[in-house]
Amino acid sequence: MYGKIQVKGNIKVMTGMHIGGSDAFSAIGAVDSSVTRDVITNRPMLPGSSLKGKLRSLLAREYNEKIDDDAPEIKRLFGSVKKGEENVINSRLLFRDMIVSKNFFDNVEKKYGLHDVTEIKYENTINRITGVAMPRQIERVIRGTVFNLDIIYDAYNIADSLEIEEDFALLAQGIKLLEYDYLGGHGSRGYGKVKFNDLNASSVVGDIDADIIDKINELLSGGKA
Repeated sequence: MYGKIQVKGNIKVMTGMHIGGSDAFSAIGAVDSSVTRDVITNRPMLPGSSLKGKLRSLLAREYNEKIDDDAPEIKRLFGSVKKGEENVINSRLLFRDMIVSKNFFDNVEKKYGLHDVTEIKYENTINRITGVAMPRQIERVIRGTVFNLDIIYDAYNIADSLEIEEDFALLAQGIKLLEYDYLGGHGSRGYGKVKFNDLNASSVVGDIDADIIDKINELLSGGKA
């Protein structure tokens, strides 16, 4: 039997984070590297693809024996469309694009009078051949910003509790790895440290056993019941 499990929570930006948008039509004097924004609200957005890709790449470092060949457990969870494989493996995880928490934005606007949650970071890159400094302006989401997290997991066989638990154990490990790494660009310069908070799984489609959901929540909380 088929079911779906939803994981909700939030991602808090601990140091300025840059996930780039398109700068194809930037005017002269504009920011060199802007952040991705939601068209409707013009507030920063965290693409689900960025989170999914980073989690997968971190887990690949841990599990892959070959650089160009993901381990079976990673393929099962994140999917695979590698050329030469007989069957396409569908991803079991769906990552929604994430917008800034309204409660956080309203609080920042009220407390600090800010109408945006980004800052401009001025940096220099050095041409190693000429030694000439090339200044640039990078837009980044300010520390403390909170994004709403929404992940959907497809449980293709809700009776197989062991497989579901193995998948969520892998996801939980990826989240832990990310908290000690960075999200977005320029991580070696201190950008992109994030923290996952208030993660909570619930059954939204199908009759998934409550004991399985409890185990998932234990895994997502780092083993703290």
